[in-house]
Amino acid sequence: MASTIGFRIARLPHLWRSILDRRLAPLGLTQTRWVTLYHLWRLGEGHPQCDLARAIGVEAPSLVRTLGQLEEQGLIERRACDNDRRSKRIYLTPAAMPLLEKIDSVAQLARKEMFAGLTEENLEQLNEWLALIESNGLAIQARDQEGPAS
Repeated sequence: MASTIGFRIARLPHLWRSILDRRLAPLGLTQTRWVTLYHLWRLGEGHPQCDLARAIGVEAPSLVRTLGQLEEQGLIERRACDNDRRSKRIYLTPAAMPLLEKIDSVAQLARKEMFAGLTEENLEQLNEWLALIESNGLAIQARDQEGPAS
């Protein structure tokens, strides 16, 4: 049984995004666009592009095209940093808010459906277990990056 847990953990994010992609498609949003908007909303406005890229888990150059598309749609603005004109900070426009509220509503409903049959206590326990697994994984990663002990 333990050998299948990793596969399930890996499959869940893909399943989650697939469900949201299908439900958000009528809004004209690709996965990269809704993920970027949603992360910017959660992260807060005025962060540099590199911070947003890190939060999403992509390289900063990969994000530039998506930000350009969102800017063309009138959903974000990129402004030069006061102390570094080469760096851009990202801001949501008022036009983005109704769309973000719809994204959030769709995500909440999908989350409710995916968690059907689980109690609040089950979800709290699951969250604790996942946090422990993540912590263990981060410790392994840090140890592996250090290399063999001399």
